[in-house]
Amino acid sequence: MAGGLAALLDDIAAMARLAAASVDDVAVASAKASSKAAGVVVDDAAVTPQYVSGIDPKRELPIIWKIALGSLRNKMLIILPVALLLSTFLPFLLTPLLMLGGSYLCFEGAEKVWELVRGHKKTEEPAAVKGPEAEKKVISSAVRTDLILSAEILVISLNEVADQPLPMRAAILVVVGLAMTIAVYGAVGLLVKMDDVGVSMAKRESEGARRLGTGLVAAMPKVMTVISYVGMVAMLWVGGHIILVGLDELGLHVPYAWVHHLEEIVHHVPGVGGVLAWLVNTFFSFVLGLIWGAIIAFVVHQIHVLLHRRKKHTPAESEEAH
Repeated sequence: MAGGLAALLDDIAAMARLAAASVDDVAVASAKASSKAAGVVVDDAAVTPQYVSGIDPKRELPIIWKIALGSLRNKMLIILPVALLLSTFLPFLLTPLLMLGGSYLCFEGAEKVWELVRGHKKTEEPAAVKGPEAEKKVISSAVRTDLILSAEILVISLNEVADQPLPMRAAILVVVGLAMTIAVYGAVGLLVKMDDVGVSMAKRESEGARRLGTGLVAAMPKVMTVISYVGMVAMLWVGGHIILVGLDELGLHVPYAWVHHLEEIVHHVPGVGGVLAWLVNTFFSFVLGLIWGAIIAFVVHQIHVLLHRRKKHTPAESEEAH
């Protein structure tokens, strides 16, 4: 009896160790997969605050909470099942889909660079929400935008763990989805409330608190600008790297081989070789992302011009026909 109980306890301990190891594996793989989606995450955090611009401060956090719930629904109920089905039954589609998403990142990044070069930035209409219907429209718009960004995050993450068994992939994507949602919307909530914190501190009696509060209020527009620039660079870097690796996997080996060769050259520099190799890969991924995105942006703009011309001339042509 005692021997049987001891054996049972040994089995339970072994199962516990196995479960702990699996949790560790999921955590490590999730962290690795999440790091590859950094550019999308930064852009998501930079884009979302615009949806609560001009809103009564009391409604900011409730709206962000609703957008976060919509983001979770996007990830868990739509994107995750579709991504797992594709990775199981049509895995060859992952690389083209990943490149499609990478192309979107490159396009968005190149558009932002072009706005900087031209000197005037595209301004979104402030979400000066009045009434529940208008608030629902703002939330719906934000959740639709999030669908694209969330799909990118999960597909990038899935590509990093495509060799894992299906249950492990599912667990990793759930962890990544939850972690990214908390990170993005937690950061957004913090960012949009920093102005209020600064205003509150600026009204205190303490001279130090007033200075800190005034500094916070003055710094937040600059902080948001810096975040938008970081997001722009990250999109081009991540998107370019996706395209670089994707081309190699589809048989066009020259660009990746050339970059890898440069990485190998600097990798042997004592002390800083690993950092230099990463910088080389990042720089050329950024350049490729910028070029790739600029080409797509040019094509998209030309299509818009052609469609606008056709729309402009169609009414006149129809009147002449009558």
